[in-house]
Order: sequence, then C-alpha cells, then structure tokens
Amino acid sequence: MTARVAVAVVVMLPLAGSLGAQNARRDTLRLADLQRAATRLDPREQQLAYQRQATALRLRTIAADRLPSLIGEGMAQYQSVVTTIPISLPNVNVPRPPHDTYDAHVAAQERLLDPTLGPRADVERAGLAEAEARVRTSIYSLRSEVNDAFFSAALAQARAGEIAAVISDLESQLRVAQARVREGAALPSEAATIEAELLRRRQDRSDLAANRSASLAVLAALTGRPIGANDTLALPDLASTVAARRDALPRARPEYAQFARAREHLAAQERVVSAQSKPRLTAFGRTGIGRPGLNCLDNSFNGYWIAGVQVQWTPWTWGNMDRDRELLALQQQIVASDEDAFTAATRRVVERQLADIDRLAAALRTDDTIIALRERIEQETRHRYDEAVVTAAEYVDRRNDVLAARLTRVSHEVELAQARARYLTTIGLELR
Repeated sequence: MTARVAVAVVVMLPLAGSLGAQNARRDTLRLADLQRAATRLDPREQQLAYQRQATALRLRTIAADRLPSLIGEGMAQYQSVVTTIPISLPNVNVPRPPHDTYDAHVAAQERLLDPTLGPRADVERAGLAEAEARVRTSIYSLRSEVNDAFFSAALAQARAGEIAAVISDLESQLRVAQARVREGAALPSEAATIEAELLRRRQDRSDLAANRSASLAVLAALTGRPIGANDTLALPDLASTVAARRDALPRARPEYAQFARAREHLAAQERVVSAQSKPRLTAFGRTGIGRPGLNCLDNSFNGYWIAGVQVQWTPWTWGNMDRDRELLALQQQIVASDEDAFTAATRRVVERQLADIDRLAAALRTDDTIIALRERIEQETRHRYDEAVVTAAEYVDRRNDVLAARLTRVSHEVELAQARARYLTTIGLELR
C-alpha cells in the first residue's frame, strides 16, 4: 500500500491561442487524477484477478486431498509355477492353486492426518500475496511516465504563454515601425528586423504547440481519457508536503511490500518442509472379486473386502530436508540483500532530488530579481527606441533578454514542481 498526501493546486497554466480556442470548453488536468487513471487502465491490473483465480483453483485442489479417493483396478495373470504341497494322501484331495488368477476391486483411501495440507495452503496464499505485490510494483513505474508527460506538456504550455505575450508586443511594434517607414522616419531595415523576430517567435510557438500535443497524446494513451488541446494543466503545490517529508524513509514504496511478501512465502515453504517429516495417517478399504479370493486354497471366484489404517513416516531422508532448509535460508538472505541494495539506491536518488529541489527554489528567487532588472532595461530601451535614439535591433535584443529571463523562470517553476512530484513518487507517497 502506498501512502497518500493531499496537494493543493495553485498554479494554472492556460493554453495560449486564439480567442475562439480560449472560449472553447476545457478541462483541468491534475497530476494525481492522471496517475490514478493510468494505474486503473494498465492491463497488468487484470493480472491481480487472474492470480486470485489461479490460487483459488490450487487451494481447491489441496482441499480435495482431504476427501476420500476411489480407484478401480482389474488384473488377470498366468503363473508358470504355483505353490504345491508335495504329499499324497488316500481319499484326500490336496488343493492346488490355479496357474491363472483374476482380481477386480475398488479401493478407497482417506487421509485422516496429513500435516502438510495446511502448510501447502499457506504457501499458495503467500505466493498469491507475493505475486500481487510484484504486479503493484511493476504498475508503480507508470507514475514516473505520467509525471514526465505531464510536466513536459506543462513546460511547453508555460513557455508558450510567455512567447504569446512577446508575439503580441512585437506585432504592435511592427505596426509602429511600418508606419514610420511609410512616413520616412525610419529605414526599412527597422521594420524588417522586428518582422524577422516576430516570425522566429511564431516558429517557437509552433514548436512548443507540437511538443505539448505530443506530451498530451502520451498522457491520453497512458490514462485512456480524451485530452483536448484546450485542456489546462494545473501544477500541484507540493512545497509543504515535501518540507514535511524531507527526512522520510521510502518505506511506502511497493517494493518493500514485495520484499515482505517474498519473505513470508519462503517462511511458508519452510513450514511445508518441516511438515513432510511428520507422520501421516491414512484409512483405506478395498472390496472386489477374484479367483482366488482371500482364501488362496479356494479356486472359485469369491468376493472379499479389506479395511484398515496405514501410517507413513519418513524420519530419515539422507539430509534432503536439511538441504531444503538451507536453500530457503539462502533465498531469504538474497531477498534481504536485494532490499538493502534497493534502500541504498533509493536514498542516493533521494539525496540528488532534494538537492535539485533546493537548487531550483533558490534559482526561482534569483529569477525574480533578474526579470525585474531586465524589464527595467527593456523599458528604458523602449523609450529610447520610441524617440529614435536606438535601433530596432537593439530594442529586439533587450526584449529578447526579458523573454529569456521569463522563460528561464517558468522553466524553473515547472521543473521545481516536477522535482517535488518526482521526490514524493520516489519515497512512495501517492498524490491525491
């Protein structure tokens, strides 16, 4: 089972586009909802039901071993030599067994005491629990795929928003420059410079739209839900959750449940090995007809029956049981070493992820200062451009500086949200 944490959606990333597209109906895509949808859709979820059905069948087979079993057998044979009594008495007919004998009977057996039946059933149940844990572990990796596609689309969407603002400004400046050229107040290169930059930014917008569409297509395939171009991605606010869980061990990961179920499975197998050395008691009965019957001196066909109990005990197996126990103990150690290796690897990943979170949080604070300075420079340059003191090329350069600073900030903002989501996924916390 994975732990769950609540998140609050605080950042909405609208899709830049035409007015008609903005007015179209749109849905808000939340990361936690998409993760759960992808988990439900994964075909491996069906394996859980199949595993339960298979285990139920095997348990029924084990339970049937407690019921009486019936066996019908028939035999006809001819012996080259039979036992004879080498004496001859007057007026006495000494019986002579026939060379050909016949027997047909029905035998029944019922286990009165079998110490292995309960442990065998426990092995099946433990095997089912381990198989279910293994399936959940394999499905858990889907969260990382959903995270990557979600934040890839979110980053393209955020950058497209900044590009759209620049395009709008460049379109305004282009109209002003073209008016100046017509009035003879500016050279044609002034308008050409702005127009070239405008075309470049429109290319950027098209590229971002294509990247976003590809990421949304991946999300749609993972979740099985329709996702339109007008749907809005909502960045989750995970700052408080990450701050509260910075020192948390990744014990909520499904891999730890798999390790625990593997140990329980091996322990159940060890109980089966121990039960095999205990005595077993079986009741048996047989009825039939044969020639001879139970009276070997009667050469005619006769019916008969036999009933009794049988004890089976194998106290000595030439060390086989001890070797089986040693093998199970080695497998327990293998599971323990796998768990230790997974813990160490996860902790190394967590350390890197926490460092990324701290780095991006600090970068965001610096980004705000950089943007403020770039905007001040750009405003001064715009005033000078309006007064024809600087060229359009210089103004475009300053405008690009502001755009670069803003793009860097939105990138850091999305990357920080992604780093926090990746960290919570790594330690096994489920978003909701």
